[in-house]
Amino acid sequence: MKRYDLTPATGLFLGLLFAFFGAFLVYPLGFMFKGAFWPDGKFTLEYFGILFSSPLMLTCLWNSFLIAILVTLLATALTLPLAHVFTRYRFRGKALLNALLLVPLILPPFVAAIGMRQFFSRSGSVNLLLEKLGFIAPNEAIDWLGGGGFWGVVILQVLHLYPILFLNVSAAMANVDPTLREAGQNLGASGWRLFRTVTLPLVMPGYFAGAIIVFIWAFTDLGTPLIFGLNQTVAVQIFDKVNEAATNPLGYALVVFVLLLTLAMFLVSKRWIGTRSHEMLVRGHTAGLEAGAGPLRTLCIWGFGATLSIVALIPHATVALMSLADHWFFTVLPESWTLSHYEEVFAYGLTSSAIRNSLFYSSLSAFLDLAIGVCIAYLLVRKRVPGRGLIDALAMLPLALPGLVLAFGYVSGFNFDWMAGWLNPRDNPSILLVVSYSVRRLPFIVRAAVAGLQQTSVVLEEASLNLGATAWRTLRKVTIPLVMANLVAGTILTFSFAMLEVSDSLILAMKESYYPITKALYSLLGRINPGSANVACAMGVFGMILLSLSLFVASITLGKRLGQIFRA
Repeated sequence: MKRYDLTPATGLFLGLLFAFFGAFLVYPLGFMFKGAFWPDGKFTLEYFGILFSSPLMLTCLWNSFLIAILVTLLATALTLPLAHVFTRYRFRGKALLNALLLVPLILPPFVAAIGMRQFFSRSGSVNLLLEKLGFIAPNEAIDWLGGGGFWGVVILQVLHLYPILFLNVSAAMANVDPTLREAGQNLGASGWRLFRTVTLPLVMPGYFAGAIIVFIWAFTDLGTPLIFGLNQTVAVQIFDKVNEAATNPLGYALVVFVLLLTLAMFLVSKRWIGTRSHEMLVRGHTAGLEAGAGPLRTLCIWGFGATLSIVALIPHATVALMSLADHWFFTVLPESWTLSHYEEVFAYGLTSSAIRNSLFYSSLSAFLDLAIGVCIAYLLVRKRVPGRGLIDALAMLPLALPGLVLAFGYVSGFNFDWMAGWLNPRDNPSILLVVSYSVRRLPFIVRAAVAGLQQTSVVLEEASLNLGATAWRTLRKVTIPLVMANLVAGTILTFSFAMLEVSDSLILAMKESYYPITKALYSLLGRINPGSANVACAMGVFGMILLSLSLFVASITLGKRLGQIFRA
């Protein structure tokens, strides 16, 4: 019979924790299932039939699946060779190149799409430059974005998401026991065969952990298709149906389909990985086993890595140029420059209030995550409590939960008149924006705290308790200071990613006075006022700087463990 470490304080926290998850995770998901299967109080599959028979819906499903598959495959093609050379070879400037490869994480594709559209559209800088050099005629502009922006979405997603896969695959390859590769070489395997039969099977868990995140992220991305005008995707259709939630159950059916798809992918991948027999019973010593890369190999590595980084930075650089451009119309580069757009960011009513709102929402969500995440991590690592597996599953579920699914659930599940003024997002979305940011990023702080606790000896806490300190005093004076670096890194990440959260912000913020940064950006881009796009880019640069600093601090603090935060 199991003995549980239950005290009144622990029991109270467990009750509050399950109430929080029940109200803001289980309830909105259950409400969407009700709307999809029991729209009029009677069970029906009618709207799923419409979903799979409507030509528009089938086109949207096909486009979203194709985008997600292409993004995952292309990101895999980029990251596998990169992770291989980074874990097998030493070369000059390795740390610098590694940092450059992670730079695309600093700006969401929602904002980078603004720059990419300016640079690669039919009347963009690339076509104008080719026309000026005489390579194309004025009426022969190349459609770089392809298919109404389809390829623009794919390329931008690849350039944004490959670092997540790179972090996971690199960590997995670094943990491969080198004696297994040596055994394969002794048996005659080398090169591609050695990689295919030994290394690849051993890194598959790490690869799939990142690949699932990349696939779902690409499948459910809302901001990038909106900017490119690619409306025939699942995410954009869900966004368009938010205002019809009370009258059209098709939106519920579409959201439930996305939710079931993502959960099924996680469960299948976990089960498939769990049944694999490729295991390392004992890890050999790996320190110092990296081979030195010669000058030619170093040059090739730097050539590939630097080219990828430069290409990935082009949209970001264009956003920065647009934020400084006074006049940029049908020219390769801006004709004149100004800093006035940055002044407008803090002087203009919409943008200044959006920055204040985002700082307020993100700060509260980060502190909420910190409080809940530390307690959850402590229960998971240090205590035996009933429902510990369920707590772990609920805390990690948001990694498998697209933001637009949760946001749609909040809009529909809390749309009651008696909630107006405090919880109904159509009246005041502040509480739900804070909660949604918190729920979506909770896995970051939980994983960071769990990693810190697992590396901290419990003996120190036991010594404090033996000297008469209470459990709360021990937690505050001993445990938290020992894992403070992990908590700081996790909190910074939750804050910075909440500042630029796209799906939750676009769906939940319905009144201009409550707009966060990303909703204000979307609103500015939809206006025909001169300079609106430039002000939006200035806000994008503000976000880019914020995320750059936060990821830098987090990477310094967590080191190679940073990749664990982005694992499903």
